[in-house]
Amino acid sequence: MTESDFILSNFDSTKASNGSVTWKTPSNIALVKYWGKQEPQIPENTSISFTLDACFTITTLEYVKKENNTNNFSFDIYFEGEKKEDFKPKIQKFFERIEQYIPFIKEFDFVIKSRNSFPHSSGIASSASGMSALALCIMSLEKELNPTISEEYFNKKTSFLARLGSGSACRSIEGELIVWGKHDNIEGSSNLYGVKFPHKVHSNFKNYHDTILLVDEGEKQVSSTVGHQLMYNHPFAKQRFEQANENISKISKVLQNGNLKEFVAVVESEALSLHAMMMTSNPYFILMKPNTLKIINKIWEFRAKTNSNICFTLDAGANVHILFPEQEKEIVNNFITKELLKYCQENHYICDRIGNGAKWLSNN
Repeated sequence: MTESDFILSNFDSTKASNGSVTWKTPSNIALVKYWGKQEPQIPENTSISFTLDACFTITTLEYVKKENNTNNFSFDIYFEGEKKEDFKPKIQKFFERIEQYIPFIKEFDFVIKSRNSFPHSSGIASSASGMSALALCIMSLEKELNPTISEEYFNKKTSFLARLGSGSACRSIEGELIVWGKHDNIEGSSNLYGVKFPHKVHSNFKNYHDTILLVDEGEKQVSSTVGHQLMYNHPFAKQRFEQANENISKISKVLQNGNLKEFVAVVESEALSLHAMMMTSNPYFILMKPNTLKIINKIWEFRAKTNSNICFTLDAGANVHILFPEQEKEIVNNFITKELLKYCQENHYICDRIGNGAKWLSNN
């Protein structure tokens, strides 16, 4: 599909007046990372992610039909019960990007109410779950105006719209494994939206766990948006994009053949490559904390001693995602509790696992 396929042209704006819709949308954790993009929100390399379950955003979009159409976007946003004026520029930019695809958006006054099950802006892809939840709410309103759209089209356009708010948000609509970015080895893959991994996944990866150790619950020092921009003219950008696309081919085979050792190697290499790009950009920055490195070394020691298939990955932050198969949950959970929680801020952590995607909660 192309951009023009997502332009809404046949709709009756009188079919919706006042109402609200609520969606619960998960975050995701990339196994092969995307870092660097072109406008408008086109990835420089393909990425693949596990959809999560316990890390989610719940967003309610309240909408009232304007009595007099005005040539401006009208919205207020509340996060965790507080009005957030500082969130408005990002939503304004999102609305500007999607207006050509959602032409009714200026016909309504909106109130956006959102909350997370995890700390905001701490490196657990809060923009992924937040922007995908908002995109789903907007698409629910489109479906009221145009009830003929299919579920497949609904999901693709939602992913397409979410991408224009936050790139990784396009991977938070469905589950369990989502690919974003055109790749020769992934049938149906696109730069415009995320797609389900098209191959049969080995049983080793069913119910895979992701325990997130909250090393630092504060807001990141450098936003992901700034980090992506620093890939322009980065001395290692070309090699990084090639590496990531090669790793997509590798992990595609691994997810099908169940080779857990190779999974560990690819996932950890990707995590460290992501942070290597940050440390070698201009200006350079380090998002890992001392306790991030202590956790990584503890994981390596434990794996060498037990031959476990535990591994770590990192997003653009200090927190550590510990990935492990269902059959190892008892031994790994004991290790986390006894050896790793002391490195977390106030011993905080989140037990998560692969999820199935977003859930509609209500319409009024």
